[in-house]
Amino acid sequence: MPGRPSRSAAVALLAGVVALALTACAPADDGAAPSPSTPVVSSSPTPIPTVTRTASAVRIPADCRSMLSTDVLSQLSAVPLNDPSAGPSGVQSDGSLICIWRDPAADTTGLVTKVSRMDRGPALDMLNDLVATQGFSCYTPDAGTRCEKTWINDTYPVNDGRTLYWRDDVLVDTQYSNLAPTGYTASIIASIFG
Repeated sequence: MPGRPSRSAAVALLAGVVALALTACAPADDGAAPSPSTPVVSSSPTPIPTVTRTASAVRIPADCRSMLSTDVLSQLSAVPLNDPSAGPSGVQSDGSLICIWRDPAADTTGLVTKVSRMDRGPALDMLNDLVATQGFSCYTPDAGTRCEKTWINDTYPVNDGRTLYWRDDVLVDTQYSNLAPTGYTASIIASIFG
């Protein structure tokens, strides 16, 4: 059929275009091998990346009493710690620590603290959600973020509350009812972060 290129001619033309394109992208070969000591000069300077040392991971305590000051421990002296009837407590399989200060005979008085690892993104998302949806107040003491809220217990005329503190991928989360020792969270923060 006149006027139409044959299939083989079209394939040959396409192969020629591809070969030409690849040749145009290849570096010029002047026959000289590059010398390893020859510096490569760029027309635009590239900043040298800085190497930052990653801080070693903050250690999560392995004991509920050792992370509290003498003053806080004296305020909790009459309250049982980690009674088996209160649920899982102590060091967990994921490395977190759960501390339950509660008399099993009490209806509501007690507090539960969990110290665990949490990356920055999920932690800040969670804290922002507590502010937006549950009315928590947050501020930034001791190089971290602390959020808290108190309310009246649904059954008893006592205060309930929750305090969270996040810093360096560690979250300290305490929920309490009718038991809020003075300096409790500050004592844990001092113990973990120095």
